[in-house]
Amino acid sequence: MTRNTEAVNSIEWTREESAQARWSRFSPVVTGSDYVESLRGRKVTVYLFGEQIENPIDHPIIRPSINALKATYDLAQQEPELATAWSSLIEAPVNRFLHIVGSPEDLVAKNRMQRRLGQLTGTCFQRCAGLDTVSVLHSITYDIDQKHGTTYHQRYLDFMKHAQRNNVIIGAGMTDPKGDRGKRPSEQADPDLFMHVTHRTDLGLYVKGAKAHMTGGLNSHWICVMPTMNMSEDDRDYAVVGMVPGDAQGLTYIYGRQSCDTRALENGDIDQGNAKFGGQETLVVFDNVFIPWEHVLMDGEYEFAQEMVSRFTAYHRASYVCKTGLGDVMVGAAAAIAEYNGADQASHVKDKLVEMTHLNETIYSSAIASSHEAQQLDSGIFMNDLMLANICKHNVTRFPYEISRLAQDLAGGLMVTLPSQADFEHDVAGPLLNKYFKGRRDVSVEDRARMLRLIENMTMGRNAVGYLTESLHGAGSPQAQRIQINRTMDVERKKAYAKNLAGIIATDRGNP
Repeated sequence: MTRNTEAVNSIEWTREESAQARWSRFSPVVTGSDYVESLRGRKVTVYLFGEQIENPIDHPIIRPSINALKATYDLAQQEPELATAWSSLIEAPVNRFLHIVGSPEDLVAKNRMQRRLGQLTGTCFQRCAGLDTVSVLHSITYDIDQKHGTTYHQRYLDFMKHAQRNNVIIGAGMTDPKGDRGKRPSEQADPDLFMHVTHRTDLGLYVKGAKAHMTGGLNSHWICVMPTMNMSEDDRDYAVVGMVPGDAQGLTYIYGRQSCDTRALENGDIDQGNAKFGGQETLVVFDNVFIPWEHVLMDGEYEFAQEMVSRFTAYHRASYVCKTGLGDVMVGAAAAIAEYNGADQASHVKDKLVEMTHLNETIYSSAIASSHEAQQLDSGIFMNDLMLANICKHNVTRFPYEISRLAQDLAGGLMVTLPSQADFEHDVAGPLLNKYFKGRRDVSVEDRARMLRLIENMTMGRNAVGYLTESLHGAGSPQAQRIQINRTMDVERKKAYAKNLAGIIATDRGNP
C-alpha cells in the first residue's frame, strides 16, 4: 500500500520511545488518592490564562476536574458491584471504565454507574468518551484485520491488558479543529487542522495536529487519537488511530476556560456553587508525537473511519445517560430551594418538580433501552441499539435546558443578584444581608445561599458546561442525531404496516 508522508527535515527523530518503556512509567492505581498522586510530577506543558502552569494538579481551577475523576476510583472501592466488572483478559476485577462489554447487561450496568457518578459529582466526570473508545476499538480493529490481514486487534488486546492491570484513564482524542468545514482533511490549506501522520520509521510513526474540546485531556494517563469523520483515499494519512501517553514529548495542553471559573481563585467556597467537582475541556496540540507500532491501531485504512465514528456514537450517545445523574441533583436543588423559600407546598411547585422528573427519567429510559437492545458484533463485543442511542442523545440536547429553566424558576431572581460571600462576611454589610435575605426561620441564610449558588453553578456557571452546552454539542450536535435517526427509521417498513391494516394492496410501483 503506497502512502504519502510529509517530508520533515526540521526535527530530529529522537522521540522513539518503545511501548515497554512507556508502560514502565506507570504503577497500578487502586484508590482515588493513588490516581491524584499518579498525576503529580509529570513533565507536561500546560497553559492557562496566558501562563505556563508548573504544577497543574494543585491549581485551584484545575483541581476540581481531577476530583471528579478521583470519584470514579472511589466509587469502585465503595460500590464495587456497580463500578467494577470481571475481566476475562486478565482474570481479575477491573474498573468498569476499562471493561470490555461482553453483554447487554454490561451496558446497563455502565449506564447505572454513569448516573450514580452524576449524582455524586454534579458535573462531567470525564471518562465516558474513553470507555466508549475502548469499546469501539474492539470491533473496528477486528474488522480491519479480517479485511487486510493486519494485527491491530491483538495490539489492542495487549494494550488493554496493560491498561486494566495499571487501572489507568484513557482519554478520547476524536474532535479535530476541522478548519474549512467545506473541505476534506487532505484539501485543507493547513494540513495540521486534522490529525495526520508526518513520518514513519521502523519503530513507529509520528502524528501532528490537535484535538479540540478534549474532555479530561490533561487528566488522562493515555490519549487515544482517532479519525473524526468519513475519509477518502486522498485522506489516507489522516486515517490513524493510536495510543499516546499523556506526558509524551511534543504534547501541549491549552486549558479551556469556563463561565465563572475564576471564582475558584477567591477566598471561600460558597460562591463557587460546587467547589469540589468540575469538568475540563482542553485543546491538545500534537507536534510530531511518536507512536510505537505496538500502539498503532489504524494506519491508512480510511474506509473504516466512518464506521468507527458511527459505532462510537452508538456507545457515546447512550452514555449521555450521565446527565440524568446531574438532573437528579437539579431536581433536588430545586425542591430544596423551594422548601428554603417556604414555597414547597404550592401546587405549581410540585407540578414543576414532577415535570423535571418526567423529563429526566425520559432520558434515562431511552439510554437503558438502547443498552437492553444491544446487538453482538463479529468481534464478540456488544453495541448499543443505534436508533435508541440517538434518541437518548437527542433528548439530552433539549431536556436539561427545560429542567434548568424550571430550577431557575423555582430559585427566583436572588440566584443571580445574591451578593458575594465576602459581603456576607463583612462587618457592616454582613448583618444587613443576613437580616434581609432570611427565608424560613429554621433555615440558615448560608444554607439558602449555598443552594442558590449550586443552581447558578449548574445552569449558568462553571458546571453548566457539563450539564447544558456539553449536552447540546457533545457526541454531535442535534442535527447529527437527526441525520442518524433519518437513516435508521425505516419508513418504508412502517408504510407497509399502515397499508396492510388499511387494506391497500401494493403493486410493483408500491401504489394501489
